[in-house]
Amino acid sequence: MNGFIGLTKRNLLLYFKDRQAIIFSLLTPIIIFVLYILFLKDNYADSMLQIVETMHLSISAKSIDQIVYTLLLSGIMGSSLITIPYSCLSTIVKDKETKVDHDIATTPMKRYQIALAYYTGATISAFLMTALLFTVGLLFLHGLGNLYMDGYTILQLYGLIFFGSISATACIMVLVLFFKSTSASDACYGLLSAGCGFVIGAYIPLSQFSDSIQNVCNLLPATHNTAMIRNLLSKGVLDHMEKTIMGGDMFVKEIKNVFSYHATMFGHDISMAQSFLYMGILFLLSIIAIILIYAKTYRRK
Repeated sequence: MNGFIGLTKRNLLLYFKDRQAIIFSLLTPIIIFVLYILFLKDNYADSMLQIVETMHLSISAKSIDQIVYTLLLSGIMGSSLITIPYSCLSTIVKDKETKVDHDIATTPMKRYQIALAYYTGATISAFLMTALLFTVGLLFLHGLGNLYMDGYTILQLYGLIFFGSISATACIMVLVLFFKSTSASDACYGLLSAGCGFVIGAYIPLSQFSDSIQNVCNLLPATHNTAMIRNLLSKGVLDHMEKTIMGGDMFVKEIKNVFSYHATMFGHDISMAQSFLYMGILFLLSIIAIILIYAKTYRRK
């Protein structure tokens, strides 16, 4: 157990002491933030205002902005749950390339303990960094206006971030275990960083894509987690609109359809409970795969 804790701590320190790794792991969330500020915010707000005008409703631009910024924050959270775990897990590839795994082989630790130490370190790093980003974003949103969000909902959101961290990290680690060089791993990271904003619907709502593309995008646990975070973040504001604005329920329904508040697979909307179940199954399968793959690839010298 001491060896497991020691290796986990070592992996944590490697990430948090590497400023470049931290910056690059946050690059996609930063890009999403910049794109929202430059033009996505206006595009989203204009789309919502068109819906308001079509339905002849009385909804202020400030309320629209609150909804738009919840979309922004959910997109940042979703991308963070992909890029941060991947950046942390790159330690596996570096250890393999620099032969550090030979030193690890001299310890009495079992293979599954070594694999789980890498996984645990990446999961903790992903949760801490994503939770920090969420806290800053939540304070920013509260500064813009009342989100009608109670303490229980906030705890649920942190719970979603934790659940997203453990499930996304497990799935990503299965991929990382197949890389033998940092150049190949970095190339994959670049592609993943560039594409994850589209896959989770941070740049363009997934409802704008074809059904087949939506099915592929929703295979990722981070996409489900993003949708669930999006629902909880804006729940208070949307519920308030439904109760206080005539026709607000129709507006909320249209907003949820257009901006993909629910994951859609094979023509069916997936509920939050179903998304939890799907992510849980992927997590268990990924953990089993991690142990088996690492046992095959790791050799004691």
